[in-house]
Amino acid sequence: MSLHEIRFWGASIQQCASMMVVLPTSTSKPFPVLYLLHGLSDDHTGWTRRTSIERYVESHHLAVVMPASLRGWYCNDPRPAGWAYEDHIIQDVIGYIDATFRTIPDRIGRAVAGLSMGGYGALMLAMRHADKFRTACSHSGALGFLHTRTQDFRDAYFDILPPEKYNLFDLAKTHAAAGRELAMRIDCGREDGLLDSNREFHAHLQALGLAHEYEEFSGDHTWDYWDRHVQETVAFVMRQFA
Repeated sequence: MSLHEIRFWGASIQQCASMMVVLPTSTSKPFPVLYLLHGLSDDHTGWTRRTSIERYVESHHLAVVMPASLRGWYCNDPRPAGWAYEDHIIQDVIGYIDATFRTIPDRIGRAVAGLSMGGYGALMLAMRHADKFRTACSHSGALGFLHTRTQDFRDAYFDILPPEKYNLFDLAKTHAAAGRELAMRIDCGREDGLLDSNREFHAHLQALGLAHEYEEFSGDHTWDYWDRHVQETVAFVMRQFA
């Protein structure tokens, strides 16, 4: 296993971009990739600095890619000076990884997961790009983004981002109607301020008949929680890859 910090040109955002990459010990045969997204207050180093993600994947033939997305919510901001972070992940990051390393360059070899803003981003990207991802997981996800007004800074995005593209509840309806296949896992701490929106989205998926795993554990919106439960995500995605 090896750890790399990569700086590369992000054509979609017209800026130098960064990501951390954990590679498996053996790269002689193609390997699947877990794209692991950070939260609102973090960057591409958050997962490696605050969790033992390297140790959790060391026995698996798996790469973990952790890209930076600032506070872009992994969406394409339509304003003239807005960042196209959805395109950045789908085109720049995945394109670079598949061109540089011996990956399985197909949806069956890709999973996406994240925490908080990244939990929302993981489910949104997987539903919007069914040709890219087979598996999506969310820890403490901000799943009500663009669905429920929160009386805080997130409400400003209602006037910026098109909800038909980025409201998870609407995307789930479209996903269900299309009969698309996606392995989903969602968890949240019972003391987390985002618990209600996670429960609401879980009930929404149940009503739509979309298969998924949902779990609640003791814990708050903290790195201690994410460090413990990213291990379940690793186990879940490895089952899908198997």
